[in-house]
Amino acid sequence: MQKVRIGSVGLGRLGLAHAENIALKIRHAELVALCDVDTAKLHQTADKLNVPHRFTLFEDMLSLPELDGVVLVSPSGLHTTQIAAALAAGKHVFSEKPLGVTVAECKATEKAVEAHPDLVFMLGFMRRFDGSYQYAQQKVAAGEIGKPVLFRSYSQDPEKFIAGAIAFAPHSGGQFLDMAVHDIDLARWFTGSEPETVYAIGGCYAHPEFAHYQDGDNVSCLMRFKNGCMVFLFAGRTAPHGYNVETEIIGTQGILRIASVPQKNLVEILDCHGVRRECSENFLERFGDAYCKEIQEFVDCIVSGQKPRVSVYDGTRVSEIAYTCKRAFETGELVRF
Repeated sequence: MQKVRIGSVGLGRLGLAHAENIALKIRHAELVALCDVDTAKLHQTADKLNVPHRFTLFEDMLSLPELDGVVLVSPSGLHTTQIAAALAAGKHVFSEKPLGVTVAECKATEKAVEAHPDLVFMLGFMRRFDGSYQYAQQKVAAGEIGKPVLFRSYSQDPEKFIAGAIAFAPHSGGQFLDMAVHDIDLARWFTGSEPETVYAIGGCYAHPEFAHYQDGDNVSCLMRFKNGCMVFLFAGRTAPHGYNVETEIIGTQGILRIASVPQKNLVEILDCHGVRRECSENFLERFGDAYCKEIQEFVDCIVSGQKPRVSVYDGTRVSEIAYTCKRAFETGELVRF
């Protein structure tokens, strides 16, 4: 079988992980091109992974005739234009979240995807590809916990990475768009419903810099979904213990908890500090396998001609919800969708 030839854009932490996965772990895929503005990192990574084509301009990479698809791990503000350009050039596209930094951009991207029904477009909501979340979602869908009553999800980044979050704040769109989109996507996926109302609160408890962008370092919201389910989301940037993502779904006949105690692995350490378990350092460590599986689905869809489970419309809807949460946070009022 001929391999799907992929060019990857962006070599930050996640971009580097995706490039390594494509080059070393993804079936039926070949990493033939890399693109990044940092020429030193570009050539160092390409040499390490034996990638023949290197570009500093995305448009130049698209002109490569032996390119079948692109993986976009570029800054959020570039996603919509790069998605449209790649599709217009006849390339399949995988894009990391968010779909766009405004709802208008997301709507424009929908039209670009609709104009190329023969091409595969997929958005990176990697938690759907985590084994624990997939297992729990199957139980909910099978009715094993009855009717969902409450969906609760926490996403917390370590305090030690706060400098990067502050630097990204002017372009992030705020915590609801930058962090809570994964929790919003999970809420829709688990409940099979859409939000009806939202009330959001939070603030700058440790880092007043976020206030310049009408954002906080810790924010939360309570939503009522159309099927009656209560949805509570929390996003924080000041976790002292490490990277922490946990979810709970309470049903009328049972409760599911995913990573209620965040841990790096199953090892327990017994020393002068007592008995403890180490926590994951970052999102790559916690969801490394899921990032690999989502790219594998992208490649498998190209090979089989099928469409991915995560669509452009999921990206738009999650962005709409995230911005509505942000408006509720800024106004302090209950907002109706």
